[in-house]
Amino acid sequence: MPRDTLTREKIVRAAVDLLDADGLEGFNIRALGRRLDSAATAIYWHVDSKDNLISLAADQAWNEIALADPDTAGWRDAAAAMATGLHAMLVRHPWLLQAFGSFLVFGPGKARHDDHTLAIYEAAGFTGARADQAAASVFTFVLGNALGAAADASLTRRLSRDGGDAAELIRDHVAQATELAAQFPRLSARLGTRPDDAADGYGAAPGGSFEFGLRAMLDGLAAQLAEAGSYPAAAAEKPGPGVPR
Repeated sequence: MPRDTLTREKIVRAAVDLLDADGLEGFNIRALGRRLDSAATAIYWHVDSKDNLISLAADQAWNEIALADPDTAGWRDAAAAMATGLHAMLVRHPWLLQAFGSFLVFGPGKARHDDHTLAIYEAAGFTGARADQAAASVFTFVLGNALGAAADASLTRRLSRDGGDAAELIRDHVAQATELAAQFPRLSARLGTRPDDAADGYGAAPGGSFEFGLRAMLDGLAAQLAEAGSYPAAAAEKPGPGVPR
């Protein structure tokens, strides 16, 4: 693709697709150039560096999260929708969690998300630093829940690059972990009670863990508002229809 037919937007979209497929460890400008049918020099003409391109791709992903309206849905439903949208986005793009530790990930897309999230917690009744703390608490909870998908994707790619059958190697690992777990009473009691867990991927949490934890987080925030007199106590016990129960 000649340089004058390229745009930054096309390059960023292609970079997101390549990162989804190959992860941070497999991402390079030559591979991106092949995907775009373009020389690497033409790509660099539009973006300053590989690092800058990864930051642009990361910020683009944040635009996928729909902004829930607390005035229409209520703050709990809006907060749950934002957290669920963030979690889904991170699962679609597991490389983004890796990027947090290696790149400066902040731009218009993330700023849009963060500003709206604060608006939701302010609508709930949190003010100042309390709104920041509420938003950050839910944000870090979502990040932690998305780590399993990121670990599974990264491990599967590495095992595949090493020439092995990733699925078989992971099954072998699960079998060894099961043998070890059988030596501990509480883990042993749970063996066989969740037969689908091994199929969920390396690092997967028990089914429903995200919904359970999000409900607990929002229950706790609603209780704090009730204690402070900023929110009716009954509302802490009766989340709206869109909030995980």
